[in-house]
Amino acid sequence: MSSFRTIDNLEPGRRLLVRIDVNAPVEDGVVQDGRRFARHAETIRDLLADDHAVALLAHQGRPGRDTFVSLDQHADILGDHLGREVDFVPDTYGEEALAAIDAFDSGDVLLLENVRMCDGELPEADPGVKAETEFVRTLAPRFDAYVGDAYSTAHRSHASIVGFPRVMDAYAGRVMEGEYTANTAIRERSFDGPVTMVLGGTKAEDTIPVVERLGDTVDRFCLGGIVGELFLRTEGYDVGYDVEGSELFDHQWDDHRETIERVHDSYDEKLFLPTDLAFEGADGERAEVDVEGVTKETPFFDVGSETVERYADRVSTSEAVFVKGALGVFEDERFADGTVAVLSAIADADCFSVVGGGDTARSISAYDLDESDFSRVSIAGGAYVRALTGDPLVGVDVLESAS
Repeated sequence: MSSFRTIDNLEPGRRLLVRIDVNAPVEDGVVQDGRRFARHAETIRDLLADDHAVALLAHQGRPGRDTFVSLDQHADILGDHLGREVDFVPDTYGEEALAAIDAFDSGDVLLLENVRMCDGELPEADPGVKAETEFVRTLAPRFDAYVGDAYSTAHRSHASIVGFPRVMDAYAGRVMEGEYTANTAIRERSFDGPVTMVLGGTKAEDTIPVVERLGDTVDRFCLGGIVGELFLRTEGYDVGYDVEGSELFDHQWDDHRETIERVHDSYDEKLFLPTDLAFEGADGERAEVDVEGVTKETPFFDVGSETVERYADRVSTSEAVFVKGALGVFEDERFADGTVAVLSAIADADCFSVVGGGDTARSISAYDLDESDFSRVSIAGGAYVRALTGDPLVGVDVLESAS
């Protein structure tokens, strides 16, 4: 388990610099509320209960993208979750920000401007280099301690993630602690019964390493989405390549064919692949076809009913289930059956369960599943994959080094 200190180790009444991750979808200029706001509000609420003064750092989008906007709306959304005002400061470490920080006191909450709008945050660099940026050197002396709560960006070596812990007392917030514990459980916990992983989504490069790294730990891999078709292609089925209207398969096959074939040969007995697939029929309704003898003439958007039943049976008899990626295009109700039915089976099972990946987690609320029926619904994407495979998370490493 991790050896970082948590906010439970803080003395009351401190001035804290807290890095959260409330990066959110933006639709027509409007920032959308989501699970990340609610989760970080739990950390902030606990800090306020101990009379801390809290200044928040966060990012939104990337430079050059439509989602790269100010955090003024984020302050309002956080305030709604906290039931109190969050003061937004349209500055990060300039005179306006420093004046607001110098004036705030126990019980106050400030949200500073988007860290990716200031010099020094980007690009990624060694933590020691980031610690020497003007951004870090200016803000760090104003605070008693740093709280790292942005687990979902813990794989990024940016100044607000890795620079401050190098020069300040540093602690993990509730999100950081909870996510790390749940997401590393597959490598650090012992389970008495079968361990199952449900893997889907659109990126083979995110999924294949999980199978390869955890093949000796996981008992069953249930595959769907793009990676499911690619593994079926390995077995000679006429699926897993692009047809008119799709550009997801061929380049991933070309890039990862050798790895896919190696993983398939090494873990064939543990791999469960779709036996039927769903597509849009001539009438616009969902239609299904067995993979035996099929010729791919149209895109497939979900696993079929027989596959759903098989996968649901697997997870219902598991001691632990980890999910990464959706089994189909669940945003379209016609093709949500695989994702929703398997998640429902996990929710009904008496097992330890972690659901990760932004899209998969979104399907829980989209289809009125109860988040409390899962051990953890992770808000992380890239960090979740790294935790599963055992790759280091620099944002966790710096917190451990600061302990």
